[in-house]
Amino acid sequence: MAAPSPSPVSNSSTSPSPRALLETRNLELFYGTSRALKGISIDIRQNQVTAFIGPSGCGKSTFLRCFNRMNDLIDGVRITGDCRVGGEDIYAREVDVIQLRKRVGMVFQRSNPFPKSIFDNIAYGLRLHGIRSRSEVEGIVEKSLRGAAIWDEVKDRLHQSALGLSGGQQQRLCIARAIAIRPQVLLMDEPASALDPIATGKVEDLIVELKKDFTIVIVTHNMQQATRISDYTAFFYIGELVEYDLTNKVFTNPSKKQTEDYVTGRFG
Repeated sequence: MAAPSPSPVSNSSTSPSPRALLETRNLELFYGTSRALKGISIDIRQNQVTAFIGPSGCGKSTFLRCFNRMNDLIDGVRITGDCRVGGEDIYAREVDVIQLRKRVGMVFQRSNPFPKSIFDNIAYGLRLHGIRSRSEVEGIVEKSLRGAAIWDEVKDRLHQSALGLSGGQQQRLCIARAIAIRPQVLLMDEPASALDPIATGKVEDLIVELKKDFTIVIVTHNMQQATRISDYTAFFYIGELVEYDLTNKVFTNPSKKQTEDYVTGRFG
């Protein structure tokens, strides 16, 4: 892909910053001949929570998946422009996609624990990445479950099936599984949309806590959730990045009327 242009085409808050960890310049994605993402340029800052908002089908989840190349799994997808993680062009031919996905973890909309024990849900990925020492694996499993605020709930049932956990517990287990291999980035695609309000609150509290150690990008349809947990918000509409700024500004003093109409409920 081409080298990035000096600055992104969006709002002032997206100017180049030493804290930017994820960067795109004029990123476009096509499904066959249909253009789903249109010239998106953005800098996403390190150790911040960035929310992607917008109506269904606007491209926010598609854009999220560009950062760990999950769109590669879809036939007929073509991407142009520049996409970087930590300054590295992640679409360069020499990039090892497995290693990229170790650096950029993902939590999906619906919890997807493996049909294994709680312990093995975490340990599986560690062993896959070459960690064999039993004591080291045990230590990381405990640390990850503590990090995902679920250790106290599962510590006495580590060798029972993860499928016996509640939906909220399963989602926090999936977050623990994602952080166990210490990625730089956590991508979250509507991680609380299938949860009840109490479980949603626990996941939101967890996200705020995790940004101390990880850069988090979350897709959400819940604008109250975006205001509660995110530092920055990007508003997408029909494949375009309309506005990207500090969350408080996007929701209280947006630069674009289209953003104002969306966050005030006039459309979407």
